[in-house]
Amino acid sequence: MSDWLIPYLAFNGNCEDAVHFYQKVLGGEVQILHFKDAPPNPEFPVQDHLKNLVLHAELRKDGHIIRFSDTFPGVPFIPGNTISFTLEFDTPEETKNVFEALSSGGQVEMELQKTFFSALYGKCTDKFGIHWQIYRKAHQ
Repeated sequence: MSDWLIPYLAFNGNCEDAVHFYQKVLGGEVQILHFKDAPPNPEFPVQDHLKNLVLHAELRKDGHIIRFSDTFPGVPFIPGNTISFTLEFDTPEETKNVFEALSSGGQVEMELQKTFFSALYGKCTDKFGIHWQIYRKAHQ
């Protein structure tokens, strides 16, 4: 695990502005992926008016990372629930074990599964109300 704990901030349609604001304040390099940039998925079509929203963005500086996105279509924006933590792992076993442990007694929002950006990815809220995103590193 190189990048062990990464904050993930959610916004209500103004993510790109926020990313550029934080870059101006903190410096660093930015990468932004919009909904229109993702491979199409017929199970989750993206309406035209949502295609320019940020699906995923990163601000990297001196080995530190902050991740960002706009709230996903259909998911309500709730102030106070706009931060989650990301954990990345090298092996599927470690990824599955941590996901199962964190989701035990909590709520699974997205089962651990293969995505276009990760070999395994899932979202859960633990029994204390903390939001987690669990990844197996994409290069594995």
